Amino acid sequence: MTTWIPAEVFPPGVFLKEELEERGLSQVDLAHIIGRHPNTVNEIIAGKRSISPAIARALASAFGTSAELWMNLDSMYQLSRVSSDDDDTVSRRATLYAKAPITEMIRRGWIDSSPDIDVLETRVCQFFNLASIADEPSVLSHAARKATTYRQPATPAQIAWLHRARHLAQDVPAEPFSADSANMVVDRLRRLSTDAEGVGQVAETLARAGIRFVIVEPLPGSRIDGACLWDGTSPIIAMSLRYDRIDNFWFVLFHELDHVRSGEQSFDIDMTGHTDRDDRPQREREADSFAAGALIPSREMDAFIEQMRPSFPAAAIETFAHAVRVHPGVVVGQLHHRGELPYTRGRKMLAPIRALVTSRTRTDGWSAFRHAPN
Repeated sequence: MTTWIPAEVFPPGVFLKEELEERGLSQVDLAHIIGRHPNTVNEIIAGKRSISPAIARALASAFGTSAELWMNLDSMYQLSRVSSDDDDTVSRRATLYAKAPITEMIRRGWIDSSPDIDVLETRVCQFFNLASIADEPSVLSHAARKATTYRQPATPAQIAWLHRARHLAQDVPAEPFSADSANMVVDRLRRLSTDAEGVGQVAETLARAGIRFVIVEPLPGSRIDGACLWDGTSPIIAMSLRYDRIDNFWFVLFHELDHVRSGEQSFDIDMTGHTDRDDRPQREREADSFAAGALIPSREMDAFIEQMRPSFPAAAIETFAHAVRVHPGVVVGQLHHRGELPYTRGRKMLAPIRALVTSRTRTDGWSAFRHAPN
């Protein structure tokens, strides 16, 4: 649609003065007619006062016009006085804020704020490694466990989270990666899952296997639990610790580790024909199955459930956890997930781990534990 822009806009007082001259009326006459002080009429004609709705109605009655005529004349004049440069800045800011969660990125210190739109655009380009602000931030090749739909593209918050994870991982030292080391680290991590303190050794254990591990607090609305991404030939596992529970930590970690083990560096998702309520791709379901089975062998978990259903007393859970060498919270988490145990039961066993993990892991966010040393 073409917007008509007048070549020159005059204050409504010009038109008002012409009306008075046409009718042979003075400013004082008009002031008496509309019940206003003569100074009010004089200031409108001089362009020093805007026309209020009440005055617009009074002028309409005095001259037999519409109130909208006088309001429109005043609005057009006021708009003409505002620099079009302001419009351009606002438009550019709106585009920028639609591209990424700028406010949150500034709050988290990922980019510095600036009142200068050129400077702010440059900083966003640097964060996302864009050649031009006209480009869209790239969706880094990744596999992510998330609570948002897989049918839609990654959200701006998720994309920004992934880029921050990659930035953070660049400062994490790690041994050279190989497929053999990825497979061997599964058993090493499994042995750490017996008690809550073991989570503090995860970053170091993964680094020895050539896998960089970082924690990035989730951005509002991102609903992402973890991701596997690659920087060249070096894999990165990033987690958000959205849930401060030992069961969730180990499950998400092993889920992402399965993506590392498979050597996947391209995660194109084909959702064609996918119609059920659980819209996770088949590969994500396979990673879930691996994580559950790696922590507790499926045959042993099934046997425990058959034996104890439906009561699952705490003592039995602790005995079984000791037998399979995992923390009791991991058992409770799987019982919850399978629907065998109400979520209201066993919660005391879901030990919090966030402080233990972030104290020994490169971390962004969770201000009490920010940026643990390498």
